Amino acid sequence: MTMRIGVVTFPGSLDDGDALRAVRLSAGEAVPLWHGEPDVRDVDAVVLPGGFAYGDYLRCGAIARFAPIMESVIDAARGGMPVLGICNGFQVLCEAHLLPGALVRNDRRKFVCRDQRLRIENARTLWTSSYTAGQEIVVPVKNGEGGYVADEPTLDRLEAERRVVARYAGENPNGSYRDIAGVVNERGNVVGLMPHPEHAVDELTGPSTDGLGFFTSVLESVVGA
Repeated sequence: MTMRIGVVTFPGSLDDGDALRAVRLSAGEAVPLWHGEPDVRDVDAVVLPGGFAYGDYLRCGAIARFAPIMESVIDAARGGMPVLGICNGFQVLCEAHLLPGALVRNDRRKFVCRDQRLRIENARTLWTSSYTAGQEIVVPVKNGEGGYVADEPTLDRLEAERRVVARYAGENPNGSYRDIAGVVNERGNVVGLMPHPEHAVDELTGPSTDGLGFFTSVLESVVGA
């Protein structure tokens, strides 16, 4: 069985092609999905890629959250379908209330683009099972509004429920509270991540192949189940 992973393209998406390539490199079937489509068709998982959906003219992800396809994505996610939001996709998931918190402008008020060390905190989600808890990986980060924020009760709950997926190791690039780089929903099927694993999937173009684990994880978790 080949797992079909859909990648949604919004107006302003930049990394949809990279995400589709990462799916193919992980031996999945990459399925392009258009923001104006009414549903996600017959895919087994969905990736919301990075970029600047609708130009980020209102708030990052605020307009994309109301794209026609998102109603289907939200229903599928609530039904247990694996969904991964990367960078702008993470912002969309927060705007859609599939994940708690919000992403705000970097504390240094500058766009940050560099290779970044991450520490995997939760290796039990559908998107991180190829890693081990505490494992450090290197993937690119590139954002201007990547600071993860939430109120203290929400942060405490995320910590207590082990729903912090990854933290920045070393310098925090954007001022995210508690160095949080990614979180997961209560069910464990929806993950939002600010750094870009799809840019670290082969030795030729990435700083490492460390990001490939996010894509192989979902294949192993779903197909192997």
